[in-house]
Amino acid sequence: MSTPPDPAPAPELEIVHLLRAVTVELGLHSARFAQRHGMHPTDVRALIALMDARRAGEEMSAGRLGAVLGLNSAGTTALVDRLERAGQVRRVRGAQDRRKVVVEVQDRAVELGWAFFGPLIERSVELLRGYDEHQLAAVRGFLHGVREAAAGAE
Repeated sequence: MSTPPDPAPAPELEIVHLLRAVTVELGLHSARFAQRHGMHPTDVRALIALMDARRAGEEMSAGRLGAVLGLNSAGTTALVDRLERAGQVRRVRGAQDRRKVVVEVQDRAVELGWAFFGPLIERSVELLRGYDEHQLAAVRGFLHGVREAAAGAE
């Protein structure tokens, strides 16, 4: 069993604690969005994954979406059905393989998300504009590293 860290944390541990606090606040912000729009938190995570895929120019099958979200096939089907009924997504034939069905986020969902999350995104971009290229590279590297560590954590 490990012992707890000293009461006065090292600067690195202070940053880890700040990251944890930011994660909690972002989760609460996302939960407020979900509640306000009658969504499940998983619906919001799915829309984010679909928007990220769209921004990257990638197609997202229901199976891949389920894998990203950690859902089984039945849960993924229920999720996509729910979002489709709400007009947030649609199922379409794949552009590269017409036999494949992909899930696309609708512009309406993007607009809804931007109306709620836009001010936070704009404030974050404004903060980042105060950093030079070396600082931005450090922030980017740190966040990529934490993301990889979290993805590999059991």
